[in-house]
Amino acid sequence: MRTDLFASRHIGPRESDLQHMYQTIGVADMDQLIYETIPDDIRLKQPLQLDAALSEYEYLTHITELGKKNKVFQSYIGLGYHPTVIPAVIQRNIFENPGWYTAYTPYQAEIAQGRLEAILNFQTTVIELTGMEIANASLLDEGTAAAEAMALLFDVRTRDQKKNNANKFFVSEDILPQTLSVLQTRSTPIGVELVVGNHETIELTADFFGAIVQYPGKYGQIYDYTGFIANAKTMDIKVAVAADILSLAKLTPPGEMGADVVVGTTQRFGIPMGYGGPHAGFFATKEEYKRSMPGRIIGVTIDANGNRALRMALQTREQHIKREKATSNICTAQVLLAVMAGMYAVYHGPKGLQYIANKVHASAVTLTDALNQLGVYQTNTAFFDTIMVKADAAKIRPIAEQHEINFYYIDGETISIALNETTSIAHLNQIVNVFATALGKAPVTVTELSAQSQVPAQLERQSAFLQHEVFNSHHSESQLMRYIKKLERKDLSLNHSMISLGSCTMKLNAAAEMLPLSMPNWNSIHPFAPIEQAEGYQIMLKQLEHQLNIVTGFTGTTLQPNSGAQGEYAGLMAIRAYHLSRGDNHRTVCLIPSSAHGTNPASAAMAGMDIIVTKTTPEGNIDVEDLRARAIEYKDRLSCLMVTYPSTHGVFESSIIEITNIIHENGGLVYMDGANMNAQVGLTNPATIGADVCHLNLHKTFSIPHGGGGPGVGPICVNEKLVPFLPTNPIIPTGGDQAITAISAAPYGSALVCLISYGYIMMMGSEGLTNATKYAILNANYMKARLENHYPVLYSGECGRAAHEMILDCREFKQKGIEVTDIAKRLMDYGFHAPTVSFPVAGTLMVEPTESEDLAELDRFCDAMIAIRKEIETATAEDANNVLKNAPHTLAMLTANDWNFPYSREAAAFPLEYLSENKFWPSVRRVDDAYGDRNLVCSCAPIEAYM
Repeated sequence: MRTDLFASRHIGPRESDLQHMYQTIGVADMDQLIYETIPDDIRLKQPLQLDAALSEYEYLTHITELGKKNKVFQSYIGLGYHPTVIPAVIQRNIFENPGWYTAYTPYQAEIAQGRLEAILNFQTTVIELTGMEIANASLLDEGTAAAEAMALLFDVRTRDQKKNNANKFFVSEDILPQTLSVLQTRSTPIGVELVVGNHETIELTADFFGAIVQYPGKYGQIYDYTGFIANAKTMDIKVAVAADILSLAKLTPPGEMGADVVVGTTQRFGIPMGYGGPHAGFFATKEEYKRSMPGRIIGVTIDANGNRALRMALQTREQHIKREKATSNICTAQVLLAVMAGMYAVYHGPKGLQYIANKVHASAVTLTDALNQLGVYQTNTAFFDTIMVKADAAKIRPIAEQHEINFYYIDGETISIALNETTSIAHLNQIVNVFATALGKAPVTVTELSAQSQVPAQLERQSAFLQHEVFNSHHSESQLMRYIKKLERKDLSLNHSMISLGSCTMKLNAAAEMLPLSMPNWNSIHPFAPIEQAEGYQIMLKQLEHQLNIVTGFTGTTLQPNSGAQGEYAGLMAIRAYHLSRGDNHRTVCLIPSSAHGTNPASAAMAGMDIIVTKTTPEGNIDVEDLRARAIEYKDRLSCLMVTYPSTHGVFESSIIEITNIIHENGGLVYMDGANMNAQVGLTNPATIGADVCHLNLHKTFSIPHGGGGPGVGPICVNEKLVPFLPTNPIIPTGGDQAITAISAAPYGSALVCLISYGYIMMMGSEGLTNATKYAILNANYMKARLENHYPVLYSGECGRAAHEMILDCREFKQKGIEVTDIAKRLMDYGFHAPTVSFPVAGTLMVEPTESEDLAELDRFCDAMIAIRKEIETATAEDANNVLKNAPHTLAMLTANDWNFPYSREAAAFPLEYLSENKFWPSVRRVDDAYGDRNLVCSCAPIEAYM
């Protein structure tokens, strides 16, 4: 084995395993398997034209050298992004810890109690700082959170008969520019008219349904919005506030002013700027809007013993379940970043957050006083951390940049300076010296921070926050380290066992890919820094776009969408813009097969499209004749088809080129959902099958970790027709020459984690990437061969092969009283996370092993599934007191004095031999979802308080 070949470390099966695997499947070799899996007419004839693969050592040397092309200046740009201090205990034990970053979304609550508690801490932090009643588990960034607020207020207006036809939304001119751009993108397709203006002079009328204001304003001015909100309420206009989370430790919370929704970003709670992300946006609102709220909510409930447990609450309100009736397509959160931000609040506690906020404010006041002595005057009448001064930008800027300092230059004579947690007295003197030099004056020396406040008395926060014990107990590093470890032990992640989730591709997130995220040259760059200071980023991002173009066969890529669902939306908005550019305003019909993931119709609804669902055959494939009939029926209005390939059922449909031709012949374009791209890379591609645009889940196929439900990146790749319409950003222009407005807040979305996919491609090379796809298909078909005699496999290709995933049908077990959920919970006792449950078909398990799992791990999982099948045989519908219905079994059950079950403790906890040396213990018994939904608690208060 070549020890310097990264692909040999990434791909699980060894050369010596292959003959056994081929024999089990019933093929002679890999070539036969691929021939029988992927239709020949879409197979690539040439290898991917990528650079030769680098070894791990070569890559880390390369990325270190490339990072030196980034210039890390002192950043006072602000606009929603600030330098932070990442507590080392959080960086080492969460950010750099695969126990946290390789976990999956906590759908299986019993093996995710640690992460759920960490997110509950995050929600509590947001609720108490904003003064609201309920918060979600985070959103993607501030810009998209504001757009979700607009959509929520537009949705709930229909509850008020007087507001049914109101379609105007007021946006304060003090909103962050990137937020305005995202609002512009999201408002138009759903029929919302934005009115941008001054909140102090705007005359609100009955045709407004909502408004959004910034607190503090984009250049630092603090306003008291109490009167504005009260006036809006007299006309039944609901108000959202985009707030700076750190300022809320010092300022009156928006909830106390009467706000209906509060949004923002928690980036300044110990999250690196990372050239734009990933960061955890926050969303807080009133409990009455909980059914319309986007994103996930973590709630408190009880387990089978009546003990406190946590889980994702109100699942039926998740947007992708609503499909075309959704008001959002978000089915994710920025969990890893939310965990870090919540832990930052735990570590510092209320007094620590107040200390940091007061110090930042004192720095701003001190700088104001020093600049006043130079004759440079500040124009904000009240501020928290950002001052706006009048000075000659043409004189100031070159001197500032010579001293490696970035301000934000509003115009030729107005400069904004945003101070932050890292600002020291030495930094203040540096800033003063820049102005003194430009003015030719002797500098004023700052020796201590001012004790004065520039916050009006009525806006000084009076209410207490974060009084719960968890925020007042872990302030030493030893305490926090142990608390983090305690939570980590309750979570099953990839560092324990395989997570075989269909459509989610939980593959290895290699350490060499992750290491650069901690390098200051990469994680400390402001997204709006002058482009020449981010040369390393520009080279890396352009190269990644080029690599993704090669992989997909397309011409252009945007990395801006920061989730798969955002990628869907971006692709549809590009298609919409294409049709509009040709005068085809009437092309609004989107065809979606009934088997599609729920985010597909949700995204199409957000893009203002009319959704027509087409049929699938009994074999699970697209019904080509029904599709043809619908395409012809709507040919004058046809905008696009949304198709997943290989199909959601894990099959390479041989009719795919016929399908895409039908759409093109009738004037539409083809959007390909890239969730299953792990079965395509190097063997076929979206361009070859006839698609016009696809999104890619970099957090699946291209190795970015799931992080417990986020971060994600969902770039879109497009053909030359759609290149002109790729999205831009109002501060750092990106995209095409007819670019749509922003999809997310930052120019390149979650740029920092794009390093992971860049590293993956650089180290895998053409041969490695292609082999990864082959081995993903090999592993899936090996598992299919081992399991199909025990569980019916629902769909397979024309030669009986699966793609990279398969669906196990568990519906027949209902006659024995066993549901698919029971199998999922019993797998926990065997040390495994369940495959995808009841998607895309209710009562099934969707299994995807990925290429990273070795033969021993595949066999261990198959042995567990076969053992569970034998347990099902002995179950009866009349007797629910069995090992499956009682699963999972906790350590507390096993060590209790009483054992009132008709099976042994060994059968419960150690059914197979391997468990005796590596046992993962679920920390709670089966959770009661219904109880938690009836008694919704989404913060750290004890459940007794709500009973």
